[in-house]
Amino acid sequence: MDRESRESMEDIHLRILRVTEDLRVIQRELNCAAMQAPTDPELMEALADPPEIESIQVLKTALDQMRHFLWFYMQVVTSDSEMGEKFRETLRQEAPARAAEMEQQFQNATDGIMLRYLAENKFRKPN
Repeated sequence: MDRESRESMEDIHLRILRVTEDLRVIQRELNCAAMQAPTDPELMEALADPPEIESIQVLKTALDQMRHFLWFYMQVVTSDSEMGEKFRETLRQEAPARAAEMEQQFQNATDGIMLRYLAENKFRKPN
């Protein structure tokens, strides 16, 4: 593993620690709010407010997706079996194709923005 990869992994490790601690704090705060809500009608109303519910739903969805990804990641990284090797090989083969596809999508978006900019400015009077 080269120096850049090691530094990247160290950055990821530190971010994992920060996110984990943030999630613990969020859990504690939500737990306190849930315990107080039955005796505080205003708090209950605030917690049931659509923006609050929506942000909790967004967090839940992100955590569910991360849980599924982490399961897959652990299978790939820790598996010495033939299946683990097949996963890794598939990822190595698909990564360049995905990168090229993403680059093309980015280029198409960039081209679209430039065309829109040119079209909008075509009819503007010069300063």
